Amino acid sequence: MWTFARLYIFTQACAFFITRARKDLQFYRRYSHSVERSAGLRCDQTILLTGVRTAKRYPTVLRRIHYFDAEKDLRLTFLTNNFLLPALTIAQLYRARWQVELFFRWIKQHLRIKAFYGTSENAVKTQAWVALSVYVLVAIVKNNWGWT
Repeated sequence: MWTFARLYIFTQACAFFITRARKDLQFYRRYSHSVERSAGLRCDQTILLTGVRTAKRYPTVLRRIHYFDAEKDLRLTFLTNNFLLPALTIAQLYRARWQVELFFRWIKQHLRIKAFYGTSENAVKTQAWVALSVYVLVAIVKNNWGWT
């Protein structure tokens, strides 16, 4: 579970996050936004944390979104610092997180990238494309010559 101090560092770095809210979260509702209940949304609120430690660790407003997933019969409550995206998009991003996890696990297992040689976006993309190309070439060779 993320600590609010760490989440506040993300906010200060102009990055956004989506995380599940604990059931015992203490907060004050500043504003409630209208929601499309037919899409599974139950509430979209602007809140301020009121817990003794949490209010100190995350002193600015958060967005609290309550979503009902009809497919899995789950009620989910999210916290985010993103006030620009629609509430349904926030819920969908959280739902898609597992596919992202699986993608990166596949990259780690099959492309065998242990470390990146550069930190720029271009360096990372280039190394990933080279590793993917080598993987595909090896797969083609194995298929053509019957190697296992």
